[in-house]
Amino acid sequence: RVLFRSGLTREEMSPVARMMAIADIFEALTAVDRPYKRGKRLSEAMSLMARMRDHKHIDPELFELFVKSQVYRDYASRFMAPEYVDEVDEASLLKPA
Repeated sequence: RVLFRSGLTREEMSPVARMMAIADIFEALTAVDRPYKRGKRLSEAMSLMARMRDHKHIDPELFELFVKSQVYRDYASRFMAPEYVDEVDEASLLKPA
């Protein structure tokens, strides 16, 4: 039984809710407009999310899709400051611990 960060099991969350959780976490990690923390570089955010996948806090299949589709790169190019957009080792992200 996988318990996601929301406190719900995978079966209790719709696929859309699980997708939104990944998007929300990514946006929160990379946001630079938060007064209480600095935003993470792209590689840092993605590594943290891979660890969240390994600890069963986010859906592993949807995280894989998030990486393979490179939607995170599209977001980064549109909304992140260039100094926060660095290289991401996608192969290492796709290998569960």
